Amino acid sequence: DINMEVFPGQVVGLMGPSGSGKTTLLNCMACILEPSGGRLTLDGEAVYDDQWLKADLRRLRLDKIGFIFQYPNLLPFLDATDNVAVVLHLAGFSAAAAHKHAVELLDYLEVGHRKHAMPAQLSGGEAQRVAIARALANRPRIILADEPTAPLDSVRARIVMDLLRRIAIDQSAAIIVVTHDEMILDRFDHIFRLRDGRLETDELSRSPVGADY
Repeated sequence: DINMEVFPGQVVGLMGPSGSGKTTLLNCMACILEPSGGRLTLDGEAVYDDQWLKADLRRLRLDKIGFIFQYPNLLPFLDATDNVAVVLHLAGFSAAAAHKHAVELLDYLEVGHRKHAMPAQLSGGEAQRVAIARALANRPRIILADEPTAPLDSVRARIVMDLLRRIAIDQSAAIIVVTHDEMILDRFDHIFRLRDGRLETDELSRSPVGADY
């Protein structure tokens, strides 16, 4: 009962009351939960067809999907750089290459000066930027964000959304944000509203950007 497309360079919002199916839909997009029907495609390729194995899905998530959670969930025993680099280690990068790229991402998100800080030493906004850097580590095609502005005040929330818009354009990524925050709606290209597992409305918030894939 849901038909939606998200294109590279777009940031779209996914809204709805509790129990409407937002988390289920996000888990399907993340290739964590297999849809009970219909088709899920990424870069024109159908996911969950007969040829897909669990190992293929793990590799797909690692290579093409980035996650930003409501809370940063940084590893408390690693500094900011290593919290980002750990994803690159899993992807097969050498230690030197992972460290270099992690520092570059922190600089890109304007927290490079905190690269040696431990999570407990970071402010809420800094920790969220480190978490965003971690999500960007493998240059994912899709970034899924679950209430990323919920723990932030209105000023920091809009800063985070502006960062996501810049990332979508700079990296040609499609970004889907689950949110209840009415204050950031003008940061979205489209707003999808769910109710009882159905797509109720698809609202155009900004001028369309991006291209089909």
